[in-house]
Amino acid sequence: MWIIVLAIAAGLCLFVASAVYLLSFHRIGPSEIGLVTKRFSAKKLSDDNLIAFSGEAGYQAELLMPGLRFRLWPLYAVQRFPWVQIPAGQIGVVLAQVGHSLPVGAKSAVYKDVFGQFTDLDAFIREGGQKGVQRPVLSPGTTLPLHPVAFMVITRDRSYGLALNPELNAARGPITPASFNLRAEDFEVLQIRRGNDARDIIGIVNTLEGGPLPSGDISSRLSGFRDVVEMETGSATDQDIIEVLFGAKNHLHNNYQDFQAFLDHGGRIGLQHDPILYGAYTINPFLVRIELVPMLVIEQGQVAVIKSYVGLPPKDMSGAEFKFGTLVRPGHRGIWQEPLRTGKYPINPYCYKAEIVPTAILTLNWAERISAAHHLDSKLETITAKSAEGFIFRIDLQVQIHVPDTRAPRVISTVGTINNLVDEVLQAAVGNHFRDTLQSMPAIDFIEKRKEVQRVAFERISEQLSIYFVETKGVYIQDVLFPEDLVKVLTTREIAKQEIATFEQQRQAQDQRIRMEQARGTADMQAELAKSAVGVNIKTNQASARRAEAEGESYYIEQTGKAKGAEVLAVGLAKAESYDAQVKSFGANATAFVNAIDALSKSGNRFVPEILVSGGGAGAFDGLAATLMKYLGERKA
Repeated sequence: MWIIVLAIAAGLCLFVASAVYLLSFHRIGPSEIGLVTKRFSAKKLSDDNLIAFSGEAGYQAELLMPGLRFRLWPLYAVQRFPWVQIPAGQIGVVLAQVGHSLPVGAKSAVYKDVFGQFTDLDAFIREGGQKGVQRPVLSPGTTLPLHPVAFMVITRDRSYGLALNPELNAARGPITPASFNLRAEDFEVLQIRRGNDARDIIGIVNTLEGGPLPSGDISSRLSGFRDVVEMETGSATDQDIIEVLFGAKNHLHNNYQDFQAFLDHGGRIGLQHDPILYGAYTINPFLVRIELVPMLVIEQGQVAVIKSYVGLPPKDMSGAEFKFGTLVRPGHRGIWQEPLRTGKYPINPYCYKAEIVPTAILTLNWAERISAAHHLDSKLETITAKSAEGFIFRIDLQVQIHVPDTRAPRVISTVGTINNLVDEVLQAAVGNHFRDTLQSMPAIDFIEKRKEVQRVAFERISEQLSIYFVETKGVYIQDVLFPEDLVKVLTTREIAKQEIATFEQQRQAQDQRIRMEQARGTADMQAELAKSAVGVNIKTNQASARRAEAEGESYYIEQTGKAKGAEVLAVGLAKAESYDAQVKSFGANATAFVNAIDALSKSGNRFVPEILVSGGGAGAFDGLAATLMKYLGERKA
């Protein structure tokens, strides 16, 4: 009997021992870990500790690695958990559920290099690890055997570990980013690249932890602006300072990926001055938020005037003659005196506002159409004005302006924006000038003196825009829409002018026809004209010959006459002297008689009459005298 009882007891003990032995072996898969829980122990854990390192009852610090492992049942219980595996393109955020409590105001735990990737729980506790969000994140592809009680890991699609937080357990569902008021995409690798519209993108950073910002600051820049002060005391130019300001200090903390380094270098909570550029980043979404914004791109023919909301206190550099605000050096709050020129700039739009100013010649249309290049004239409309007689005109106008790049900061300081320059300044200056001009002159004068009106408008608008440091390159009246009544008058007048022109053309055509007929007749008579021309030439030559002959004969006669005259003069003088001697010798009567007889004898005529007449006793002399008188009377007849 006793033997049977002993046998049964021995068999039972053997069965129990076999069962205990079998239950004490645990097979841990190749991608699993075993969490050991000790059920019984004389030692107790402290109130703020959940994991036993010295054999206390509770969760044990040591994990069972893959393979067949032995833990005596029922003293120990073993739970299998998967290794933490971070998928490609995702990150894992580690939450520590053990360690020291965080200081008041802290939102994440201090990280030390000795913690590694949190696989050494003993080192984490020994070196002062803290509970809560850990600052480093687990990179894509990471596979780790983390203690499922000491650490939870949150990824985009799932969580790893055993949640001990009552609030998380109360949710009775999978722990996801939404459990922490975060988005699933926040647990993806942040990729900054060109936007959908092919624009360049940068990331604007807001940190959720760090020291408070200095009074008056709206953003945090590592070391503040001490480097700018040092450059100003030296010989640095404005361009040198700009390069330093936009040259981010992200290398000090690996673009906010090493959040502990960020804090160690004095990083502060809130908006960060330095953005992040193209690349892929593993950012802790519990500590850093990123907003993607377009990069500042300045095209050829533009400059950007910077309005700075951060930096050193303003120090006016514009000079006493400038009355429209202040201009400062880069690194100070206010409008920078040096504009940014063509290029791409990673500017934080919450720290700096860039006012784009076209520096190429800008064409503005006061018309229904707008410029496709800039759209600055989208609010400009056709100018409506009334003439002195009350005619209403609609004028399409084009104005060309130019803003020198070195003057752009002064323009912005004066008018605020280029849109203000166009909508407020130009709109009023141009519109009022043409309305005043047209109202002071008759409509016909405006039409006939269009070029003069345009020239005066150019001078007037140039004068007004020069006040705002803007150059006027041209003012052009493109089109004038006339009133209907005036159009009728002008049409009638133009028709009359055209009729006059037509009549003039007809008259010219008739004159041309007459000239053509004359030319044709001339051509037909060309042979006779040639013959008559030859005859004329012959007659002309004959006349010339006769004229030459006559001139020769005349010269001969003239010379002969002069010679004979000289001869006669000499003979006459001789005769006169002879007569004078005869008179003195014979007396006047006798001398006259002698000479008369002499002349008669030389003439060849008979002077002895055939009939002698005598009488009265006068003698022969009287008879001779009578005969002579008769002869002279006949010669005279």
